[in-house]
Amino acid sequence: MNARISRLLLGLALAAMPFFTVGCGTSGSSYVGNTPPPPQDGNVNLMMSDASTQDWATIGVRVLSISLTPQGGGAPVVVYTAPNPAPYVNLVQLDQLSEILGNVSVPAGTYTSATITISANPGDVLLTSAADPASSFVGAAATTIPSSQIQIMGATGGAGSLTVPINVNLVSPLVVSANQTNALDLEFDLSHPAFIVAEVPTAGSTIWGVNFNGPVRHHPIVDITRLVLRHFYGAVTSVSSDDIAITVTKVFPVEPAAATETAIVSAQSLNVLADSTNGTLYYDVDAKTVATIMNFSSIASTIDGKFVRIAARYQPNGTLVATRIWASSTFNRLWLSPEGHVLHVNTTSDIIVVDNELGIPVPLTVNANTQFFFRTPWNAVADSKPIGTGTAFLSNLERGFKVHATVVDPLAVPLVAQTIDIEIARFDGNISGANLNGFTYTRNFATAGDDYTVTLPYISSTTPNGNDPLSGAALEGYKWWNFAFPTLVTSGTGAPLAFENATNGSVNFGGTAGLFPAAGESFASWNDPVAASGWALPWTILVPTTVPLGTAATSFSSNSFTLAEPGGTLDVPVNLNAVSGSATLIYQVNRTGNIVTITPVDITTGAGQTTLTNNLLAGTTVKVYGVPQANGSIKAYVLFYFTGVTPTAVN
Repeated sequence: MNARISRLLLGLALAAMPFFTVGCGTSGSSYVGNTPPPPQDGNVNLMMSDASTQDWATIGVRVLSISLTPQGGGAPVVVYTAPNPAPYVNLVQLDQLSEILGNVSVPAGTYTSATITISANPGDVLLTSAADPASSFVGAAATTIPSSQIQIMGATGGAGSLTVPINVNLVSPLVVSANQTNALDLEFDLSHPAFIVAEVPTAGSTIWGVNFNGPVRHHPIVDITRLVLRHFYGAVTSVSSDDIAITVTKVFPVEPAAATETAIVSAQSLNVLADSTNGTLYYDVDAKTVATIMNFSSIASTIDGKFVRIAARYQPNGTLVATRIWASSTFNRLWLSPEGHVLHVNTTSDIIVVDNELGIPVPLTVNANTQFFFRTPWNAVADSKPIGTGTAFLSNLERGFKVHATVVDPLAVPLVAQTIDIEIARFDGNISGANLNGFTYTRNFATAGDDYTVTLPYISSTTPNGNDPLSGAALEGYKWWNFAFPTLVTSGTGAPLAFENATNGSVNFGGTAGLFPAAGESFASWNDPVAASGWALPWTILVPTTVPLGTAATSFSSNSFTLAEPGGTLDVPVNLNAVSGSATLIYQVNRTGNIVTITPVDITTGAGQTTLTNNLLAGTTVKVYGVPQANGSIKAYVLFYFTGVTPTAVN
């Protein structure tokens, strides 16, 4: 099981705008160019996103379809249908990034829920562990989990056509209407404790239970221009007659990744504009040249038919504009540029190591010409300009950053980085020293040389910082929220003090079990007024502290029990919340032979209270995720209790 919680988004951005070529099956009419759709339809831009986990290099899933349910009932409206065969999407690579799936036409109307259908046959979920996972990870590093050891919870249907429908109620209804932009963001918490559960017996094989139902929820997005898009791959099919745009057919890589990667061509098309104001950087990977283009006139005769990798951003009117384009006649040349999370940074040898989706560490040499970019799509100038060049900038990178690199020569040994896109500058760990100006993160990894302790400031109180997810009101300055309640954002001038008060607690089990402080996760921004040429914190998710597998020292009663840890000398009170809408998430994990089941228990109901009372007795094996309180107790967000075969205390 992952040792920490992080935020993953399975995002669906919907824009009711006549700007994109429709490229996949839809319940409405398709259209091309600027010809408006029928008035009853709006256009839907589909994308997926998530957050990272240090334990996995690949969590591959096949998304078969996405549909919306109209308010008041009625037939679901399918807004995405995968090509056949459905390609895998590696959720680990999305890490707060949005993957564009395609654009479809959708009937105007109000929608109150969404359904994501995942393929659930043996082999339809791919798990490959990272090259250097957490010390608490129960599997071997850089290892593909056999499908016989992966059990997909909630699968329905017959053999060969098993699926898992994931139903998500929207926090507020989604209104789709012509000539307006809307956004639907479905959070899929990849590191949620109930997403991938490792059941490790005292003897026999570990079973990995994959539970899609539970970690997905709605998180509203107000401003489409603030979506950071993952680089997408495509094949250029045409250049517009006025040379301002190209039409790209979306392609997906084969998963698991092959030594020589090939493209799966979809039926989904995208129109992409050149940046006529700031210029688009165009890299010809075959010729090893780079040029700034304001339109496609100079390359119209050579780009048609080539494979491309594109870094793009949305404009307020919903059009896609390319910041950078890499082009090659061979898809594998584009794919060889490594994408993944930074595994190691060595400022002595000037090498960074990127953990690719095969769990293979890829070393990249940084030289005096290597350019570093930081993705800021809402700021066109900053999004297209490097924030640093050369080896001196390496000190600004940390393990866990999500990057997409381009190399000078994909066949050279060693690989030399031409550009490094920092897509996410991620800091996390134990929190200490919180005050009105910032706080300190302390992060320890399995490889001690990657550890860091860094004090980071909050962004300026006047820096724009998105919108409130419920009211839509524009926000300024630092904001934070609890991982279980992403729509309840604490912001404004009182946010730093409230965060200080929320993180000043810790729990102490005594003995060798020791002390557990508050923990969090932040994605930093670059060059804020309070940290010129440095990182600052626009927001933080207060994540549950993970304590090792333990036992209930007392039975569950009145929504609490006490927890004992191996090596500890003190039992710690654990308090559960039974209020509907904010209740602690309870799961019964049962293993009988090689069959693992994960069953949610709703303690807001009398039946759920009875179930927990009957099962959570003194001596029961439990796993608790929660926030330490000032009084030394744990406010539990997630609780597992185990029945059947008792797991070993490996984490």
